[in-house]
Amino acid sequence: MAYNALSDKKGGDIKIIDIHEVSVLADYFIIADGSNINQVQAMADHVQEVLARAGWECRQIEGYQNANWILLDYGDVIIHLFSREDRLFYDLERIWRDGKTFVDVNEL
Repeated sequence: MAYNALSDKKGGDIKIIDIHEVSVLADYFIIADGSNINQVQAMADHVQEVLARAGWECRQIEGYQNANWILLDYGDVIIHLFSREDRLFYDLERIWRDGKTFVDVNEL
């Protein structure tokens, strides 16, 4: 659902990383980027709407105002939405490379 919601808002380079074997933080990270602050905020808003309709409660939201890196915490799933520049800078894919990365939700 989150993957499709991000895709609906043209999220860039959406990746799902299965981290359940390498971390107790969550089971999955979903990472995407947007070309500007408005797009990143729109992606966050849309994901929250879609997941709320499905009964998922967002535990915490961080970074919404400046929207360079928005974190949506759904417990077992943490969604990271970046500006393109900040995604390259923080490079979560490299940090969590021990997890299994999926580039398509159909691979899960």
